[in-house]
Amino acid sequence: MEYALLIYGDEKVWAAHDEDEKHANNARHERFATALAARGAMRGGKELALASSATTLRHEDDDVSVTDGPFAETTEVLGGFYLIEAADLDEAIALAKELPERVVEIRPVVPMSESGS
Repeated sequence: MEYALLIYGDEKVWAAHDEDEKHANNARHERFATALAARGAMRGGKELALASSATTLRHEDDDVSVTDGPFAETTEVLGGFYLIEAADLDEAIALAKELPERVVEIRPVVPMSESGS
């Protein structure tokens, strides 16, 4: 079964890190991704741009509003994700425990049908 590992963090804390700390964190993610791939569990993943670069669309009746910025103002924002393959939630939790981040949300991925629904 596929799971999404959603990584949340405080962008102000990240910005306060020096280049050595950022490089070390990126190296930990590279090791994590390599270990997932070696197990055959890696399905994908990406780092996301800063929340300030987000654009949010809201649908109401027949109207669509477009606003700059993230959906909600919050300290911890979605900063990236991994898509993994795991036998069950317990295995997904075990894999996520190896992820070098403070806050990781695990969600099962719902497969789309061929029609896209």
